[in-house]
Amino acid sequence: MACVKLGSKPEAFRLDGNSWICSTGLPSDVVIEVGDTSFHLHKFPLLSRSGLLESLIGECSRDTEQKCTVRLDEIPGGAKTFLLVAKFCYGVKLELTATNVVSIRCAAEYLRMNEDYGDANLIAQTENFMNEIFGSWSDSIKALETCEEVLTQAEELHVVSRCITSLAMKACADLSMFNWPISSHSESESPARAAVWNGICAAGKADAVSEDWWYEDASILKLPFYRRLILAIANRGMTPERVAGSVMRYAVRHLPLMRRHSSATRSTISSSSEADQKNLLEQIVELLPYQKAVFPTNFLLRLLRTSMILHAGSLCRENLERRIGAQLEQALLEDILIPNMGCSVETLYDIDCIERILNHFIEEERDANDPNANCVEGQLMGGSHALTPMTMVANLVDSYLSEVAPDVNLKLPKFQSLAAVFPDYARPLDDGIYRAIDIYLKAHPWLTDSEREQLCRLMNCQKLSLEASTHAAQNERLPLRVIVQVLFFEQLRLRTSIAGWFFVSDNLDASQNPSCNLVLARAEAPNPGTTTQQFAMAADDVREKVCELEKECLSMKQDLEKLVKTRGSWNILFRRLAFRLKSRFPKLPKLSNDAKVSETPTAPLIDGKENHGDTEKEEPSKI
Repeated sequence: MACVKLGSKPEAFRLDGNSWICSTGLPSDVVIEVGDTSFHLHKFPLLSRSGLLESLIGECSRDTEQKCTVRLDEIPGGAKTFLLVAKFCYGVKLELTATNVVSIRCAAEYLRMNEDYGDANLIAQTENFMNEIFGSWSDSIKALETCEEVLTQAEELHVVSRCITSLAMKACADLSMFNWPISSHSESESPARAAVWNGICAAGKADAVSEDWWYEDASILKLPFYRRLILAIANRGMTPERVAGSVMRYAVRHLPLMRRHSSATRSTISSSSEADQKNLLEQIVELLPYQKAVFPTNFLLRLLRTSMILHAGSLCRENLERRIGAQLEQALLEDILIPNMGCSVETLYDIDCIERILNHFIEEERDANDPNANCVEGQLMGGSHALTPMTMVANLVDSYLSEVAPDVNLKLPKFQSLAAVFPDYARPLDDGIYRAIDIYLKAHPWLTDSEREQLCRLMNCQKLSLEASTHAAQNERLPLRVIVQVLFFEQLRLRTSIAGWFFVSDNLDASQNPSCNLVLARAEAPNPGTTTQQFAMAADDVREKVCELEKECLSMKQDLEKLVKTRGSWNILFRRLAFRLKSRFPKLPKLSNDAKVSETPTAPLIDGKENHGDTEKEEPSKI
């Protein structure tokens, strides 16, 4: 830390109780009182350096012939600073440092210690030293911290603004071009890191400094100073990501509830501390850069959870919810499981908050993808592209619903509103929403049949995987109509697979006939590595797989008959459905290369309407 030594005389001040006495051999003729402390001094050294003391002592001397007494209760820095000023007036040794120069500068201004009262007076000395410490990052930080003690005078003398300008310039500068001391931690370097040449010790080559070198030092500042520093840094063009990193470090340092492993709760925070924390949180949220994705989503969610504990204002929470919604695809399940902290706690988790965040996400996606909505939907239906933010959030919400579904206080409309917020193309598979529905049905056995039907409409039976379809076909909690739909679509999928295998098998058989491949033989050269025996082996494998699929289909039909027999009231419906299926699905002959499906089957009632073969028309077209 930089310092300047002033004066040359030995120490002449001693403390006697609350009084400082100058032992120069001459009796004291003036008493300066600062608060509860008195200074027994002499007129001449003070009159020759201070314009204010000259006028005050002159007035006091005219009024009384006794020892003059002057009160200086408003002097910046109090008795501690005036002692240093008095030493300067007497020429006693003292040191100017980064921790006392600001208060001495303000006291010198208050006492009018300018060049009219002697050369190299205290104002000039402190100004010269401040210009020196502004060249050092660590000294500038220390000087700015001390400005809080004499804030009014420091603002009037522009000391605060000069410190902030110096710090902002250094934080934005390229450190490789300068040799500034950047942190007080660097002062404790090991002697082994110094290079020695010709008996002279020189600093070794500095290590590379990361971009966040200034975060820790800036985080020790009080919020008003930190706010001004961050705004000055942002105005100088620093990237939003680096500004966001500093704000994160500051929030974690000053908000105990932000620490992930902290055991602090609202009950452990005093009312006064809670008010201060609330004010601090709201001002930190105002400092957040507006750019998207500069903060991790889990950090924003921790801020939101803290704002709920501290009962921050609605504008603060709405700001955080909107920011989270804009980048919700980055969130994890554990981050959005926010406990309900409202006055009337109905559910274990805050469902309303997640619903508002989802609405912000949907609005953001709609604004971003509206011109190409049809194109995006077509790509998602293809299923060959990477997961989009909509699909990622849909999977996240399905997992969230599975976690909150066991809550018996979770109402059906609230569950439906969360699950139905996404368009159909957002879920390539409906396994996640099926799992959430199953858990909800298990935790709410009192639901009526109509409510169960209404709940199951949230999923699409055609988009269940083989594992999910197998589980749903045996799930007694589902309505029978849904089970029939699952079995029907699984059978339809199986028939399509069988037809595809037959098509491949016939192509392999035809490839063994030289007359059928005459045209192909002329068009392209034969593959010497492919033999007739290999084709025959491949055809046998295909036939075995087809036989296995037929056995599985027969087993599914038997399971369906057993299931319906256990529910006597549905026997007539099943017989009618089976008759309709037999009449519309005649036994298929063995398919050849030019075999075609001559009749389009009609699906059973789905959601109360008859499905006129839309699915069947799509599936054969893929063969």
